[in-house]
Amino acid sequence: MKTIDMRSDTVTKPSDDMRQAMATAEVGDDVLGDDPTVKKLEEYVAALFEREAGLYVPSGTMGNQVCLKVHSEPGWELLCDRECHVVNYEVAGPVVHSGLLVNLITTDRGMITADMVRGSIRPISLHCPLTKMVALENTHNHHGGTILPQDEILKVREVCDEFGLIFHLDGARIWNAHVATGLSLPELTRPFDSVSVCLSKGLGAPIGSVALGTREFIEKCRRERKLFGGGMRQVGIIAAAGLYAVQNNIERLADDHANARFFAEGLNQLDLFDVDLSRVDTNLVIVNVTGDNQPLDVCSKMDGVGVRALPFGPKQIRFVLHLDVHRADCEAALERVGSLVG
Repeated sequence: MKTIDMRSDTVTKPSDDMRQAMATAEVGDDVLGDDPTVKKLEEYVAALFEREAGLYVPSGTMGNQVCLKVHSEPGWELLCDRECHVVNYEVAGPVVHSGLLVNLITTDRGMITADMVRGSIRPISLHCPLTKMVALENTHNHHGGTILPQDEILKVREVCDEFGLIFHLDGARIWNAHVATGLSLPELTRPFDSVSVCLSKGLGAPIGSVALGTREFIEKCRRERKLFGGGMRQVGIIAAAGLYAVQNNIERLADDHANARFFAEGLNQLDLFDVDLSRVDTNLVIVNVTGDNQPLDVCSKMDGVGVRALPFGPKQIRFVLHLDVHRADCEAALERVGSLVG
């Protein structure tokens, strides 16, 4: 029986064509600045987003934390959503690496509104930290892959300009927002001073993210990447996978979105789950388990029939659709999970 793994879109395996690109990649020493494949990847992704420069990093966590570090001074205050990745899944990185005070704001779908930002800015005082940074996440993982409203992002940008705040985007899954909305990658990210985008989720590369910004900013990030231990040598072998991913796997994300909707609607027919279909924007499906059922127990039972997912809260489970899960797999998974409650 084939295991259908929907724990995350990070579990994807490189395709044969991607492996071939890795095997034949031209390499050099990237710390010395002469790995041609890394340079090509950085330039290609920067051009996609109409940015001056990009920096290849091993992970989205490093991409976010390097950006925050370069932007900030210890003791500044960062505004972000209470469920955001940069705090909850990056081991308190803003505090540990940058000495930032984090102000966690409760939101509905991950969007810190302009009014929320304006209302959270502290008065300039000898006694107060300086509110200097705002970070958003699009799409938003913990809110179920929701897409942040672009008109509200633009309003936040206006508040940032008014008060001199730095605006960062955790754009790990910005590719999904691009495919789902039809808005271009530059349009989605232009309001931000810096962006981190992931290659190893829906795009299917095994490793890596790219931080984006001005040339001057990225050169400062390069130094911080070295300090963080992220300088790698003949890394073109894995950068080639990232290059293949962005050149071939963006538009196919629409398949994941369609499969997520199909799968969410199927789960919602089972007494075991309650799904808010209005929150299934992209490739993530977060379900509430009903009654006295517990997420860990349900996941264990599903694992027993070859369907893997992750507990995602006291009463929630997360399923993630990706390039290694096809429509037939969704149908099979629904049948198997259905057998547990039949």
